[in-house]
Amino acid sequence: MLLISFVGIFVRMDEGRQPLSRKLPVPSSKISPYRLIIILRLVILGLFFHYRILHPVNDAYGLWLTSVICEIWFAVSWILDQFPKWYPITRETYLDRLSIRYEKEGKPSELASVDVFVSTVDPMKEPPLITANTVLSVLAVDYPVEKVACYVSDDGAAMLTFEALSETSEFARKWVPFCKKFSIEPRAPEWYFCQKIDYLKNKVHPSFVRERRAMKREYEEFKVRINALVATAQKVPEDGWTMQDGTPWPGNNVRDHPGMIQVFLGHSGVRDVDGNELPRLVYVSREKRPGFEHHKKAGAMNALIRVSAVLSNAPYLLNVDCDHYINNSKALREAMCFMMDPQSGKKVCYVQFPQRFDGIDRHDRYSNRNVVFFDINMKGLDGIQGPIYVGTGCVFRRHALYGYDAPVKKKPPGKTCNCWPRWCCLCCGSRKNKKAKTPKDKKKKSKNKETSKQIHALENIEEGMEELAIVKYTGISQMKLEKKFGQSPVFVASTLLENGGVPHDASPASLLREAIQVISCGYEDKTEWGKEVGWIYGSVTEDILTGFKMHCHGWRSVYCIPKRPAFKGSAPINLSDRLHQVLRWALGSVEIFFSRHCPIWYGYGGGLKWLERFSYINSVVYPWTSIPLLVYCTLPAICLLTGKFIVPEMNFPANSACFTVYRLATMPVSSSSLFISIAATGIIEMQWGGVGIDDWWRNEQFWVIGGASSHFFALFQGLLKVLAGVNTNFTVTSKGADDGQFSELYLFKWTSLLIPPTTLLIINIVGVIVGVSDAINNGYDSWGPLFGRLFFALWVIIHLYPFLKGLLGKQDRMPTIILVWSILLASILTLLWVRINPFVNRDGPVLEVCGLNCD
Repeated sequence: MLLISFVGIFVRMDEGRQPLSRKLPVPSSKISPYRLIIILRLVILGLFFHYRILHPVNDAYGLWLTSVICEIWFAVSWILDQFPKWYPITRETYLDRLSIRYEKEGKPSELASVDVFVSTVDPMKEPPLITANTVLSVLAVDYPVEKVACYVSDDGAAMLTFEALSETSEFARKWVPFCKKFSIEPRAPEWYFCQKIDYLKNKVHPSFVRERRAMKREYEEFKVRINALVATAQKVPEDGWTMQDGTPWPGNNVRDHPGMIQVFLGHSGVRDVDGNELPRLVYVSREKRPGFEHHKKAGAMNALIRVSAVLSNAPYLLNVDCDHYINNSKALREAMCFMMDPQSGKKVCYVQFPQRFDGIDRHDRYSNRNVVFFDINMKGLDGIQGPIYVGTGCVFRRHALYGYDAPVKKKPPGKTCNCWPRWCCLCCGSRKNKKAKTPKDKKKKSKNKETSKQIHALENIEEGMEELAIVKYTGISQMKLEKKFGQSPVFVASTLLENGGVPHDASPASLLREAIQVISCGYEDKTEWGKEVGWIYGSVTEDILTGFKMHCHGWRSVYCIPKRPAFKGSAPINLSDRLHQVLRWALGSVEIFFSRHCPIWYGYGGGLKWLERFSYINSVVYPWTSIPLLVYCTLPAICLLTGKFIVPEMNFPANSACFTVYRLATMPVSSSSLFISIAATGIIEMQWGGVGIDDWWRNEQFWVIGGASSHFFALFQGLLKVLAGVNTNFTVTSKGADDGQFSELYLFKWTSLLIPPTTLLIINIVGVIVGVSDAINNGYDSWGPLFGRLFFALWVIIHLYPFLKGLLGKQDRMPTIILVWSILLASILTLLWVRINPFVNRDGPVLEVCGLNCD
């Protein structure tokens, strides 16, 4: 019996020393052919352009030159997208080892604390019920209660959000113990109760059925109260909103209001119905005043960093959007397997989880799931320096967000004389040791020693931080810290604590006063916030910039894909909202392209790896592909209308085998070998990424749809902002559905983003009709040359098919405005083409002798 106990202790000690995660490379049977095909495709591209450039089409030189320029751009874009996927990996975590190491029986948990940020702006477009479900899933997470704090950022200063959060905190007192008692998943009540599963399965607790029914009634009543608040908020009183004590709501003026902080749960003595402690829940609305730049979401997130540092100061942060609830209650533990790993965790700046979505139809017409990006591209980046930050579902190291460099890996000590006796060092020591020290060197060493003591004093401040004056350091150091982080001594002190912690002897009232100070609208003036510290300003896609800066500082990130998705969210499923979402992303990329942080020229000499840089360059360059894409999708119609083509034609009979082989080898999209290599690359990517053919094809289709609409408009708006100083405001995407699970899928909303794809569809359909009509009129021999042109045009039409379905709407008929646009554009294009026709020689018509004697 004693031997068994010793063996058990030995096993636990061994598991405590083992790594908390491991890499799982893609099997060589899949990755080796994949890399080989990439190399072959590069060779084929070289041969393809060798043929294309050396064989111009003299009678359609403009068409030929335009197509070659577009194809060169597509090739460069493919290289930037392809090579960051050279080292794809997956990862595996060991939650049992994490518990063995940091949760010893009979002792307090040693897991690190986590501050969770939930951001919202407009309660009308981001329904409070969705935000409430996200907050409830955070409060019920499977993690030590005292280690979790949830901060809700209300950047719209809406009283509706405040009141909804108050109701949420009250309901959490019942919901959290219910979740933990029966270990239910997911812990967002809306999504838990709507699951179509047998909830009695594997539930052996006798009181489960009774308590579940009672909890469902409680949740339905909670929904009624939230919906009543929403209904009341539809009509704003003339004098503004009034709080329960009769005082005016401070946020009645959204653009001019003070900072607001309210602690709903946590150390205020509020406990759940079983008497247990609850995680902290804090409402935050930063101060806004006219004349100040508030930097939208990035500014709100930086305000949350400072507030949380003053109130809880957890060493790790989780950032989720208000519509992304925690679907896996062990998500924080999954992240800690990387962050708290003693071997490799010190260099990890953030752990990014993939985005998964609810409420999308199985066909995913507009590629909302984006699985090619999340299951292929991000896995490839994880094998280099880590995935890019995608704005939500990400656990950060607070120290990395403060702009510090990643720790440098210490080199193993070389062969020194430390292993020899001391007397031997006198004769065989290095010359540096024998060299006499000058008084100047002694003075310098003394100064360095004093500075080192001061640095160690700063780094070794105890968790209590009894000395809020940030210990005694030199005036220069103090000035540098204040210039970087601002004028709050409490916050500056917290930035020096890598393991977190707040002063134990400070009163909650004093900390709240300090927290109000750090969210004032002028706090960031003349500091490095948004430049080197926190979320980086300068783009509406602050997530790309923030992750890019961290990678430039030498940090690496990790991509974690648990078996049960960690987070799930809502996605816009109608065409217009989806295009506006893509427009915002593309506009942010254009802004980064014109900023000083553009990865083409920024960050050299730092810690950014070359293949990682390729990925970031691709992330800011892709909107420019909209120009060659629009041009290339227009070429088929021009070829059909003019009877010309972008490759030289040979005089083979239409029914000959040589002609068929030649046409297959010179298809407009690519040569046959290039086409085969493209297909092979996609097939192998789908295999090691676990992506289905439907998802891959939807991604290809929406690449054309988004490129022809949102990316082009984003490029135009970005140029307006840079050249003319015209700012464009983005709209928050609606997160709620209307009357049915997929009711918004068929909802038609007119927007100018629909014009370019509509035009492409019209001219290519007209071109097909004209080309086929011309072939019918001219006889059998004209069908052979028509083959390539028709293939080219049908390629465009097939890619735009989901867009066409979106235009038809719910009634499967063309809306009136689309019909008007179709007639107008078709008429204008036809008349312009007859008048201009730029691709036809101006030497006059070629008259053929008919052979008849007219005399």
